[in-house]
This record gives sequence, C-alpha cells and structure tokens, in this order.
Amino acid sequence: MQEVRPYASSPVFDQDTIPTALRARHDTKDGVWGLIRVIEGQLKLTYLDPPSEVLLDPSTPGIILPKQPHFVTPVSAVRMQVDFSDRPPTPGA
Repeated sequence: MQEVRPYASSPVFDQDTIPTALRARHDTKDGVWGLIRVIEGQLKLTYLDPPSEVLLDPSTPGIILPKQPHFVTPVSAVRMQVDFSDRPPTPGA
C-alpha cells in the first residue's frame, strides 16, 4: 500500500494557540481528508455527524473525512498539527 503524503499541513498549535475556528464546528472541503496528529498531550476530537468523541494522543491520530463536521478541545497541555490530503491518510506514516 502506497503511503499518502499530505499536500498541506497546519502550523503546530498548542493549547493556547489552537485557533477559535478549530474549537468550533467546522468541516473540510469536498475531497479533502484531515489527519490530526498530537505531538504531545491529549486532544478531544468531537465528530458531529455521526456523533462521537475520541481522545487523541501521540499514538492515536484523528482522521477527518471530507465534509465531516467536527471540532477539537484541548484536554491538557497539547501540541498538535493537521495534515491535509486528497486521499484517505496513512495514520502511521
């Protein structure tokens, strides 16, 4: 299986610099997958459709499907980054 490489990545954010837009309901565009990578700490990822929550940490990334509404909430001191790709991401890559 070929590794999927992101075409763009966000800056690295911490619990104080995560933009308000990421903390509120938002989604990716059609055809865009997101991969939330936690570098250190923990981050809660809340999916709105279908409703669910997952706790992300350095060993548990979060995958965002195209047009999937979601938001994030820091649980502790955290450093995180979002990678964007045009195909389903490879979490362990």
